[in-house]
Amino acid sequence: MQERFTEALKEAVKSQDKIRISTLRLITAAIKDRDIAARGADRGEGASDEQVLEILSKMVKQRQEAAATYEEAGRLELAEQERAEILVIEEFLPTQLSDEEIQAAVNEAIVQTGAESLKDMGKVMGALKGKYAGQMDFGKAGGLVKQQLG
Repeated sequence: MQERFTEALKEAVKSQDKIRISTLRLITAAIKDRDIAARGADRGEGASDEQVLEILSKMVKQRQEAAATYEEAGRLELAEQERAEILVIEEFLPTQLSDEEIQAAVNEAIVQTGAESLKDMGKVMGALKGKYAGQMDFGKAGGLVKQQLG
């Protein structure tokens, strides 16, 4: 997956797309940070594809929050820049699940884990994160799990 970022960065530099270049550089820097942290923990390997998807999902969420804050402050040009970065990041994420698909995945995870109460929420969320990394809003999924188990 990291090779895709390197190739995309080369193409962005050739086309002189400034937002794409800066966003891809931020992505590669975040991945390198994770690689260094993984090596420091004596695991030896770099960031896995699942970890990369997790990083990208966090980056999208941060930019969504920043765009909303900029809009509230009347800084529309900065909000647009954040949204442009989101589009670049989302190119590397798998297709996001719809609300109905998230509901179905939550139902399936509850059945598979045998969850019966809120005490089992961690098991359900762990199953969802393992199977749907980068494909769903886990905040939304967590709310649905609480609703069903609560």
